[in-house]
Amino acid sequence: MQNVLADMAVSVTELKKNPSAVLSGALGGPVAVLNHNRVMGYMVPADVFERMVERLDDLELAEIIRSRRHETPIPVTLDDL
Repeated sequence: MQNVLADMAVSVTELKKNPSAVLSGALGGPVAVLNHNRVMGYMVPADVFERMVERLDDLELAEIIRSRRHETPIPVTLDDL
């Protein structure tokens, strides 16, 4: 059985009728979009998506930092920069 990771779900047909109303009805939360009762995707407001992308970028940078923590630092001066 497939997990639905949203409190609200709509069919593709409902979504086509009024996508703005669907997002408004979700009150800023994710909406599972169903096709034949299976989740085909999720829809979130633009600001939520932007925060998600920023968070993923931060996690990727944190991983790079962790992977390089054993490297020897190279001293530089402000003039070098």
